[in-house]
Amino acid sequence: MARIFYSLLLLLLLPFICLYLFAIRGGKNQGYRTNFAERLGFGLSRLPKRALVVHCASVGEVLAAAPLIKAMLATFSNTPIVVTCNTPTGRTEVEKVFSSLLNKRIFCSYLPLDLGFATRRFIAELKPKALVVLETELWPNLFHFAAQMCPTIVVNARLSEKSFLGYQKHAWITQPLMKNISALACHNEKDGERFVALGLAPNKLTITGSIKFDISLSDDEYTKAQDLRLQIGRRPIWLAGSTHPTEYQQLLAAHKQLLITHPETLLIIAPRHPEQFENVASYLAEQQISFIRKSDNRPLQSEQVLLGDTLGELKWLFGCADIAFIGGSLIKRGGHNPLEAAAHGIAIITGPHTYNFAHIYPELLDAHGAQVVDSSGELAEALAELFDNSTLRQQMGINAKQVLSRNQGAVNKTLNVIEQQLGQNNA
Repeated sequence: MARIFYSLLLLLLLPFICLYLFAIRGGKNQGYRTNFAERLGFGLSRLPKRALVVHCASVGEVLAAAPLIKAMLATFSNTPIVVTCNTPTGRTEVEKVFSSLLNKRIFCSYLPLDLGFATRRFIAELKPKALVVLETELWPNLFHFAAQMCPTIVVNARLSEKSFLGYQKHAWITQPLMKNISALACHNEKDGERFVALGLAPNKLTITGSIKFDISLSDDEYTKAQDLRLQIGRRPIWLAGSTHPTEYQQLLAAHKQLLITHPETLLIIAPRHPEQFENVASYLAEQQISFIRKSDNRPLQSEQVLLGDTLGELKWLFGCADIAFIGGSLIKRGGHNPLEAAAHGIAIITGPHTYNFAHIYPELLDAHGAQVVDSSGELAEALAELFDNSTLRQQMGINAKQVLSRNQGAVNKTLNVIEQQLGQNNA
């Protein structure tokens, strides 16, 4: 009954959801309009039957899931994998990371909106061997219909105290949802206890750690970073990655302040969403800050800012920098993943709002691999101190990389959970 009420509510909201996705988001990013029928459960006939379906909400989840998906390709060598996303940038990242396997062993689609008719058609059409969902993409209708067809496995699961309290208030829909989960691979004991408190059976829980720690850098990524660094020369460089509106203005204010004492410093700024590229460029021009776009593909001269307006390059761009600032943290967005910067062994600075990565930042901070600042002024001061103290800066980078190294191994543990579920399902 609870799910039916939830479904009716979504149906009532459907015109507004479609208007938002197609007209508003689609007006900023044409990708929201492309393949729109998939969001309603249509246009799926090109996808293989009896595949493993892996759902990654957007770019961050795709990048985190890439090592797991590659391990799944090797382990389940005769089974295709359908990767679903919610955003066009996530879809583009899938197509980029798995370009050589696209439409051969890897297939990509939007996940239908969690409407009863759409998710039922999606599951009935694909008849998946398993549904593997990253993090907290917990959809009542999707899980209901998937549970009737295949194992439903939530991996890399995390649940903050704030999110737990929100789910707890809606126990009428959360408890049935938990019963439809076949297995849940979780970051840590605390998160696991919260899922159990919401109604997950304890025997379905496995603590694996976070697969986001299982980052590896390819030779090509190292080479790209080194080549750009050589092109830039000996200038001090800091990179602000995954920045948001109202945040990038603060970061550029910090950079202007830093330039007073460190005039040779270069800022590489990489907005989180492509629709922000033009806004950042316009603001740079208004502030009379000299800049060059990454997409221009021309050598840097004396520009003060390099605008990272290309997709899927942030992971290796961190390797060009001496210091990384991780965006979404000076404003209340909960922060973004600092581990790509840690993989390059560079010092990390963040704002105070990091609740989306509460499973990562405490250890990074305790190990002195990262530093918190509360304002653009504090950021400018922290950058100046680190540029002036190469020993401190390099030690922070070493500390961050050590935190990354000692937390790796979650991919293999998660793969074991998936294998066990498939084995039980086929028994």
